[in-house]
Amino acid sequence: MAHSVVPHFQNDAGVDVVRIGAREFMCVGAKPPFDHPHVFLDMGDDDEKICPYCSTLYKYDASLHGTDSVPAGCAWDVEAA
Repeated sequence: MAHSVVPHFQNDAGVDVVRIGAREFMCVGAKPPFDHPHVFLDMGDDDEKICPYCSTLYKYDASLHGTDSVPAGCAWDVEAA
């Protein structure tokens, strides 16, 4: 059975736009304990998606990979939580 990790992103800084290198991801809002329900977002063929809970605009950036983000540090490590 293959296991793939869906990257999780947070927006503690409250920036308007977070550029990421994934089209399928989870938004947690802010880091726990200030997080919102962890919602799975899929951009499909689009290059951006707005989180329905925190209104963060996520934009796909092909030059980024995995949990890379601009601004840096928006990835949330599920294992460390």
